[in-house]
Amino acid sequence: MSDPAARAGAILSIDLAALCANWRVLADRVGPRSQAAAVVKADAYGLGAAHVAPALLAAGCRRFVVATLDEGIALRPLLPGADILILSGPLPGGEADFHAYGLLPVLNSPEQIAGWAAFARSSGERLAAVLHVDTGMSRLGLRLSEVRALAEDRETLSAIDLKLIMSHLACADEVGHPLNRRQLENFNAARASFPDLPGSLAASSGIFLGADWHADWVRPGAALYGVNPLPGRPNPMRQVVRLQGRILQVRDVDAGDTVGYGATHRCTAPTRLAIVAAGYADGLFRSLGNRGCGQLGEIRVPLIGRVSMDLTIFDVGAVPQTLARPGAVIDLIGPANDVDAVAQAAGTIGYEVLTALSPRYCRTYVGEALQ
Repeated sequence: MSDPAARAGAILSIDLAALCANWRVLADRVGPRSQAAAVVKADAYGLGAAHVAPALLAAGCRRFVVATLDEGIALRPLLPGADILILSGPLPGGEADFHAYGLLPVLNSPEQIAGWAAFARSSGERLAAVLHVDTGMSRLGLRLSEVRALAEDRETLSAIDLKLIMSHLACADEVGHPLNRRQLENFNAARASFPDLPGSLAASSGIFLGADWHADWVRPGAALYGVNPLPGRPNPMRQVVRLQGRILQVRDVDAGDTVGYGATHRCTAPTRLAIVAAGYADGLFRSLGNRGCGQLGEIRVPLIGRVSMDLTIFDVGAVPQTLARPGAVIDLIGPANDVDAVAQAAGTIGYEVLTALSPRYCRTYVGEALQ
């Protein structure tokens, strides 16, 4: 059996054409006044940055955002000429690697600013960087008082070529949350110290708060990959991921039989079970036990019993035997059971569902050669 998909226990299909279409929708939404970057950290939210980032580059994206230095180093040869921002900024002593690979550090603290400025002076160059201000998340970033102090520090600024000032919204997925407006006001206050510097505030959900939040750059992440940026409302994004688990065995059970570890499910009537080759080692959360579902043909099939390491069990009693047979596949994530639906059943968010996807899956990419 030479076809990897044919011999795989589970197949993860990633639609790069849909992903690029999502980027274009978001870029069009912010219009010509703002531009759209792409967040491809955490291996492009688990979908494979080595495939995703070049596809987005071909689609017209020219600025990419990752979390760590190693993520940026891996992407640099795949993204010639593109800006790659590193959100964590340089660790002490790591500045030379940023310079060697042409990566843009996001400077989050006075210590990082001082380290980058010292390295720039030692290199004899004025080096580019991005400034991060905390506007209300209490995570990474400068306080507003530190932004104002930096604006007066001519010696430091003479060594650093600031390209962008950015911040991050804490509650953008809650449209009416008062912190959204407060963070916008704080961001505008920070920008007043650097009036000629482009700004970036909105990520996926923030794009939908309106033009006031768009600034000069937006940084969509999860929405690119099909996660709904508008919880509780229709999803404007195309679905990118389809995960199908192979049926290994179909077995008949009687009323009263228990299913899986801990016997957490007891059958109330005779039925048939499909045992599928995917489990929590593959990123199917254990919390989906007795709560999740799959899709076989047009029929919803409940996930019963606990999810185990390599196997998950579905009740296929309502499915014709011609469909529920060994070798057939059940949609674990698919058109009728998307990433957000799986996340809701698991008690988490779509971001975690995507980033938990296992390397054990056989991965196939659609629309890879995009122009």
